[in-house]
Amino acid sequence: MTDVTKSWTGNVDLNSNIQIGTLLDNIAQAFNESPFYQYNGMRMVVVGDQIEAQVDMTSNLIGNVAFQILHGGVAATLLDSIGGISAMGELYKRATPEDMAETSKKVSRLATVDMRVDYLAPGRGQRFVARAETLRLGRKGCTMRMTMVNDEGKAIATAIASYAY
Repeated sequence: MTDVTKSWTGNVDLNSNIQIGTLLDNIAQAFNESPFYQYNGMRMVVVGDQIEAQVDMTSNLIGNVAFQILHGGVAATLLDSIGGISAMGELYKRATPEDMAETSKKVSRLATVDMRVDYLAPGRGQRFVARAETLRLGRKGCTMRMTMVNDEGKAIATAIASYAY
């Protein structure tokens, strides 16, 4: 049986000098194995040194049937997910080899404390992509800003969230 916590935190071998790209790939893969994300077609993809969340529009994600618009809960979920996984990546990026054990513990405890979503435009499009940026990374928590755009690059929703670890 695999250690789910170790998988979820990026399969960090505390005795090795793991590359950040490999670590980000491992964290993204852990999210991608979530039954909820698989059911909804959500996925995390590493692009450069950053992770982005993606989802293609499908009939089961429609919230407004009359206008064929993405459900707001899907947008909120994608934004929260990219905020959390990006925070995990930032913690690892800033860790020194001596801090890796403590960082891995923080990553395993990371949880959303508060999130505000602003819906900017109807969720029209074939694909939606969300990215996050770090506003503050502290000892016990962080604040992230996330944006979701459609396949035309139009901003659909933004969010700011606080995560504790």
